[in-house]
Amino acid sequence: MKLKMSFLSAAVCLALAGCTATPSSQDSAQVEQVKKQYNNHLLKEYTGPYQGVPQFGEMKLEDLVPAAEIAIAENLAELEAIVNTSDAPTFENTIAALERSGSATNRLYAYFVTYITNLSSPEVREQQAVVMAKLSEFESKRNQNKALFQRVKAVYEGAEYKTLTPEQQRVTWTQYNSFARHGATLEGQAAERYAEINLELSKLYTKFGNNVLADEEGYTTFLTKDQLSGLPQAFIDSAASAAEKKGQPGKFAITNTRSSMDPFLTYSTERELRKAVWQNYYSRGNNAGEHNNKAVISEILKLRRERVELLGFEDYAQWRLEDRMAKNPKNAIALMDKVWPAAIARVKEEVADMQAIADKEGANIKIEPWDYRFYAEKVRKAKYSLDSNEIKQYLQLDKLTDAMFYVAGRLFNYEFSPIQDGSVPVYHPDVKVWEVTDKTTGKHIGLWYLDPFARQGKRSGAWAVSFRSHTSIDGKTNVLSTNNSNFVKGPEGQATLVSWSDAETYFHEFGHSLHALSSNVKYPSSNSGVRDYTEFQSQLLERWLSTEEVINKFLLHHETGKPMPQSLVKKIKESSTFNQGFATTEYLASAIMDMKFHTTDPDKIGDPVAFEKAQLEAIGMPSEIVMRHRTTHFGHVFSGESYATAYYGYLWAEVLTSDAAEAFANAPGGFYDKDVAKRLVDYLFAVRNAMDPAEAYRKFRGRDADVSALMRDRGFPETK
Repeated sequence: MKLKMSFLSAAVCLALAGCTATPSSQDSAQVEQVKKQYNNHLLKEYTGPYQGVPQFGEMKLEDLVPAAEIAIAENLAELEAIVNTSDAPTFENTIAALERSGSATNRLYAYFVTYITNLSSPEVREQQAVVMAKLSEFESKRNQNKALFQRVKAVYEGAEYKTLTPEQQRVTWTQYNSFARHGATLEGQAAERYAEINLELSKLYTKFGNNVLADEEGYTTFLTKDQLSGLPQAFIDSAASAAEKKGQPGKFAITNTRSSMDPFLTYSTERELRKAVWQNYYSRGNNAGEHNNKAVISEILKLRRERVELLGFEDYAQWRLEDRMAKNPKNAIALMDKVWPAAIARVKEEVADMQAIADKEGANIKIEPWDYRFYAEKVRKAKYSLDSNEIKQYLQLDKLTDAMFYVAGRLFNYEFSPIQDGSVPVYHPDVKVWEVTDKTTGKHIGLWYLDPFARQGKRSGAWAVSFRSHTSIDGKTNVLSTNNSNFVKGPEGQATLVSWSDAETYFHEFGHSLHALSSNVKYPSSNSGVRDYTEFQSQLLERWLSTEEVINKFLLHHETGKPMPQSLVKKIKESSTFNQGFATTEYLASAIMDMKFHTTDPDKIGDPVAFEKAQLEAIGMPSEIVMRHRTTHFGHVFSGESYATAYYGYLWAEVLTSDAAEAFANAPGGFYDKDVAKRLVDYLFAVRNAMDPAEAYRKFRGRDADVSALMRDRGFPETK
């Protein structure tokens, strides 16, 4: 069973496998001895209703390292049994046995991911570093277990393979490919060095992420009443509440997170303060002192290159993309190259519009990155008479949650019922839980946890996690899925209002949860994903935010309760391609740099920040925009590996998203068409990774995705 480690980056990160090298018989005895000596709460079978749930109330940090040691020892014993089976390798005694292994580690995962993403502290970070080092050693041993690999290989290449079900064949290939690509073929010093590199990288990933978190927590901007010009009252109220929680009553806190930074840069008329807040946010990991990430990045890049060279690959990107939809860096780069010229051309148009307004107002400035959001908002008002703050009055977090439940009900036939009897423990009072059932049959599907608000010790951004995935290998298991956000909580008794962009992100992450909840696969590995495909389902769900049903039923004014007027809806839809130059360019710049870092000889990169600057200048990066994730805080890429050389995957998935959205738009029932929705669930959600993604998409659409749909979506001219 795969150990789920997606908590190491901004969406999903380093994936470690839940098995290792052949142990001795002494290890089995040690497992039993340890179990008797240490009754560890983090490893106990989940108890309570709903097939058992994590007992967050029993979490103790001092249990974390011992729990990892026990879980690893238990896996060693499980693998000993597989390797030492006297019978010839078969799917059941080898592949299925691997799928069943690692149950203790998977129980630990719920607590580990919660500690390091939702409840981090200096003490947690110390324990995290120790655990990650142990897991890295664990992974290296597993990948270099020659006897285990030979059994897997025998099944993959044997006659039985042709008789297996399609899902069993894909699971077998997944297991084989994992070994083959992660050092199983190495011998002697090469194998030893491979393991050493993995251990060094695990430490660097932890250090990178902790450095970013330290800068997020260490650079809050506190404002006084005379510095609030231009800010909406709801934002002021939230900033006051945040300052009070940080021990500064009477002041207003702009925290170093996107959900706080973005609206401040959009509305504040204090240009120097905008610059200060912008610099705080985009300098994370690049400040002087112990939390600077430049040396960490340089070492990560060198070690990654060295490791894939041991496997016979020219660079990290070739190795990473071999089993993705893109297949190789050339195809990924070709897609980005097709969109980039249109994106930066649109930026020039956007900047010209903004500069014209600034000149007309006599501002006597040149548009800088800390001005972009501010003047873009002015252009929005001038072109569309559209005020982002006006839209925000209709975007109440609770109502948006109800809207997501409505969409899930229409498309997936799900019903969400709040659990308020305390039967499901949570790790913080902000966390709420719902039971998910089938609306028609009442069949239980799983639980959905929601942790929506920013707080000290919680990593920034938004993400989805599954504490337990659906399988039926030994009876059906339900799903325990979570969504995590960093909204600034409204004052006591008042609605939490969010921006349109934040609302889209909220729907996006819910898409990940629906992907998990709808799983109808048998084997645990089938719940894994192909990185340039797994964002597709979540990106697609964003489209339902702007459907008439959602707007009319749930986008209600937080004071009057009246639905959003059609005049405002019309403005939103007419402006749907507004500022796409900015949105596309800041994202693509990050994706392009991810690829450049991993296709360039690390010895020729030097200072990563200087390399970033030089490379972006070479491709014509507009000076008024920076990468969405600048290199020193690019957690997707440098706090783990799942998104490394794979950040382009959002764009790859967006091609699928735009094309799939047109399938709904052109259907008789629109975005709630029953036939298209059924194909959506059957082929794009329920199947997970039990089928090749390209084949699954063709079953949904009847053909491959067309990139021109993406260009139409963004209002860019289509290219041949």
